[in-house]
Amino acid sequence: MGVLLALVLAWLVVYPLLLVLVEGVRGGDGWTLEYVRAFLGRATEWRALWASIWISLATVALSALIGVPLAFLLARYDLPGARILGTLVALPAVLPPLVGVLAFLFLYGETGFVSLLVQRVLGLTDPPWRLQGAGAILLVHAYSMYVYFYLFTRAGLATLDASLVEAAASLGAGPRRMLWRVTLPLLRPALTGAALLTFMTSLASFSAPYIFGGGFRVMTTQIVATRLNGETELAMVETVSLTLVALLALALLRGSRADDSLAGGRKGAAPAAVPIRRPWLRVGLAAAGWGLAVVLLLPHLTLVLVSFVPLGTWTIEPIPPAYTLQNYVTLVRDPVRARPLLNSLWLATVATGAAVTVAVAAGILSVRRRVPAGRAIELLLALPWAVPGTVFAIALATAFSVHAPWAGRVILVGTLWILPLAYLVRDLPLTSRPILAGFRALDPALDEAASSLGAGRWRALRRVTLPLLRPALMAGASLAFVTAFGDFVTSIMLYTYDTRPVSLEILGSLRQSDVGVAAAYGVVLMVISAAVFAVGAERGTGG
Repeated sequence: MGVLLALVLAWLVVYPLLLVLVEGVRGGDGWTLEYVRAFLGRATEWRALWASIWISLATVALSALIGVPLAFLLARYDLPGARILGTLVALPAVLPPLVGVLAFLFLYGETGFVSLLVQRVLGLTDPPWRLQGAGAILLVHAYSMYVYFYLFTRAGLATLDASLVEAAASLGAGPRRMLWRVTLPLLRPALTGAALLTFMTSLASFSAPYIFGGGFRVMTTQIVATRLNGETELAMVETVSLTLVALLALALLRGSRADDSLAGGRKGAAPAAVPIRRPWLRVGLAAAGWGLAVVLLLPHLTLVLVSFVPLGTWTIEPIPPAYTLQNYVTLVRDPVRARPLLNSLWLATVATGAAVTVAVAAGILSVRRRVPAGRAIELLLALPWAVPGTVFAIALATAFSVHAPWAGRVILVGTLWILPLAYLVRDLPLTSRPILAGFRALDPALDEAASSLGAGRWRALRRVTLPLLRPALMAGASLAFVTAFGDFVTSIMLYTYDTRPVSLEILGSLRQSDVGVAAAYGVVLMVISAAVFAVGAERGTGG
């Protein structure tokens, strides 16, 4: 069974990537390096690849500058309302990327609230800025990805050993020296993990570069443009180049974590929150924290407001002059408008169910039974996380657009099954990580006890193992569902009109200048995603 699961995962994950590699060096007359030479000889390709790299590095730096100080402020100091603030500033983590991009468009775009307000106040005839190019992409990336540094740093601070801090203080270390010589080295695993996740997410980003890039292209948007131009083989080479950058970055960052086990370990309680005794400082920091929370929530509050704007009523006014519930009524009553929501719901549900099933099977085989193929199974489950979504979309489109059963290829492109399959592959790392960790946390004696009481493997799984795994199952399922429900990068490459998901309908509404309906779709995405995470957290903890 272990070998069979490993082969199925290899067919879904590795085989399509290998086909992309092969297609990049094969032409109509046989093997050729023509497309590789074309890639290497075009300055536009190198600019796009370099843009992906430096944008990702800059995103890491900006996200750290926001997330790390914010984590220290809310986790280390006794501020009024710190717990509520901590929840508010973490909200971007549970929202689909396209929702954040859409919210920024309505708030800071050239026809957004802030731009129109500045234009009205200064008496300008043209918008004061254009939200395009590298700066716009970095702004959106920093806003949506600082959460990784915030959450990782906050978790790291919660596991610090107070005795180490006290020892440093007793040896005469001041606050600044203690920060640089004690606290930050102990947080190195958390900071490295946040940097890795931020870099990989930025490298794979498509929504922000696609909507705000303008003439500035990163490799994800370059791949789509090349494919739309009919240069399929060159798009394959571009796909391989982005994959190699992602794998190289993963290897370098993971290599830097090789000695993280020496960075510290928790043996006692975490340090208590530092009281702020000066009233003016306490009030000032609290005001700064709440002010930042409001700024971070403004894009999403803007999205809610715009969702009530009737079609064609908001043009040059800083604040929309009219409001209506008709946009939401349209999503329910108009079958054409309702279909993308229903499509996204069933596509995400099918992909989530399949991903959870695969992850549970992997946990049984690799963790509980320790089959020889266990390590290969876990590696295959993690691999999609290291490969950008655009790359996998191209790979799956390549693998499943040809009818060659003898070669493991069937035609799924253009059918209703290609999107759930793509979502499944993209969901495997998110689902398997908590579920495999849950299996490792279970005591093997529980299975032995169930067996001694006469329960077979399936009965023990159903009555003992799965109930104990509920927190891990709910965590993995909620992550998988929200990711698939709001997917944009994979969907834009593989959808058909009948299977178009809500993300593509949002893009279509924007192109038709129907901003109210586009925002209403975004609000529905936001609410359903937050609700799924909330239900997952509550059910997962047994609430």
